[in-house]
Amino acid sequence: MRARAPITGFMARHPRLSQLATIALFLLVWEITARFFVDKMFLSPPSRVYSEIDRVLNTKGLMQALTLTLYELSAAFVIAVAIGMAIGLSVGLNAFARRCFMPIILLLYGIPQIVILPLFILGLGIGPPSKIAFGVTHGIFPIILAIVAGVQNLKPVLLTSARSMGANRWHVLRYVVLPHMMPSFFSGLRLGMTGVLLGVLLAELYVSTAGIGYFTGLFTQNFDPTRLLGLISILAAMAIALNEFMRTVERRFSRWRGND
Repeated sequence: MRARAPITGFMARHPRLSQLATIALFLLVWEITARFFVDKMFLSPPSRVYSEIDRVLNTKGLMQALTLTLYELSAAFVIAVAIGMAIGLSVGLNAFARRCFMPIILLLYGIPQIVILPLFILGLGIGPPSKIAFGVTHGIFPIILAIVAGVQNLKPVLLTSARSMGANRWHVLRYVVLPHMMPSFFSGLRLGMTGVLLGVLLAELYVSTAGIGYFTGLFTQNFDPTRLLGLISILAAMAIALNEFMRTVERRFSRWRGND
């Protein structure tokens, strides 16, 4: 126990180094496993994957697929945020609406979304509209629930004080409700972004002739782990970049909270 204390203290003082060490250990285990314990037909070492990223990016049609997926992801996320915020605020700020509609929202959220994918395909075809709609169904519920939770955590005395000073509904929403629900709101946005990405990729993977999901299935069927893992690495980097962007925006809109 005494020997661990200095190491634990060092890791607590240098969290970035701890994160890098964890990533390095993961890559090392992956490298050793892929080289000595797994058939190369099923798993490629990270050194080979990253050395052939150019070959992945030069795959015919891949850049167009990436552009299409980014378009579908962006459109689905914007729609999910707009609808989720409207429903979340309506349900969260109104006790009657909360009693009536929250059970329905939770019931819909509990339905495995993959089972309704055929309905989207039948109604909207195999093009981008069905991928966007399916992405919206994955991203909207975390946003709604996060906004409702954020509104519920608002202290009633703040609303009473604002109204006693003559604030109208817009002022209460703008200067009281929205600032105090920002942490929950951005948590919902990050979960919603992950859900939207999952929905779009699942729709492309199962029913599509374009997009990143299509190429993921193609590389899998061709037993091409190098390009498959390279594509997954690109998707992971994109997801991390989007998440960090959301964290930056959250810090920008939550500066008033200080160190709370």
